Amino acid sequence: MGNRNLLILIGAIVIGLIAVFLANSYFSGVEQRQERVAEEQQLTRIAVATQPLEFGAPLTPENVRLQNFPAASVPEGAFTNLEQLLNGSRVALRPIVPNEPILASKVSGLDGRAVLSANLPEGMRAVSIPVGAVTGVSGFVRPGDVVDVLLTRKIPGEGARAEDLMVDVIMERVPVLAINQTASENATEPQVGKTATIQVDLFQAQKLAIAEKLGTLSLALRNVESDDAEAALTVTSRDIGSGGYYIAARQQPAAPAPTNFYPAAQTQAAPAAGSVSRAITGPSMTIYRGTDGEEYPVGRLGGR
Repeated sequence: MGNRNLLILIGAIVIGLIAVFLANSYFSGVEQRQERVAEEQQLTRIAVATQPLEFGAPLTPENVRLQNFPAASVPEGAFTNLEQLLNGSRVALRPIVPNEPILASKVSGLDGRAVLSANLPEGMRAVSIPVGAVTGVSGFVRPGDVVDVLLTRKIPGEGARAEDLMVDVIMERVPVLAINQTASENATEPQVGKTATIQVDLFQAQKLAIAEKLGTLSLALRNVESDDAEAALTVTSRDIGSGGYYIAARQQPAAPAPTNFYPAAQTQAAPAAGSVSRAITGPSMTIYRGTDGEEYPVGRLGGR
């Protein structure tokens, strides 16, 4: 019984070895045939992805392969052999779809660090600016979008009031690298962020540092494929227009003169100069001649 089991085990091992040999021979033959086809049709074999790769996904023999590509149309930075691509711990810096060529600009270096700085072109900088629900287009600005940067500030001058504002387009066609700490271009759901990281050159980075102190920065989302150059003019609060309406300052009506509803008090005429006034001790009456009144004593029988 033991010898029988041993023979079965040995037979299984031999069959497995034969299967591995045949599989290697088959794939080696397929690889050689593909190379011959590439030579005959002037094709070049470059590395492509076999499955979707997200930001930070490591490159392995299971998710990359070589594929024939027209020699005259090989993109810059393509890998022509897997050993060069897999020599190290490279990771994807941008989303890569299946059968898409893997380029040097889309993967990290040999150290395998999935850092944002590895994704910056030569001479460019990544700068973060504050945004909100309004200045960030309600969260619809996402990594991979292209925006214009606007600066809103008060018009300089001693005579400018608080409502005298101006808006300038200080940058155009600026790529967005990240919103908050999200740098994946596949994150397309609207998300209101507090900061937007954009790709600019050194001079533009200096302008942004000053503009942030001068006023409010806003992002204007634009078409990614739009290359139209538009004349960026300074817009002020007066350009908004009032529709032809204007309300002048209202003047307060003058206070009416006070009206005397009571007759003037009658006053007794002062005695003429040099005359001696007599004191009247008994009954008296006042007789008016015009506006002058004079008091006379009255006796018991009406005499004076």
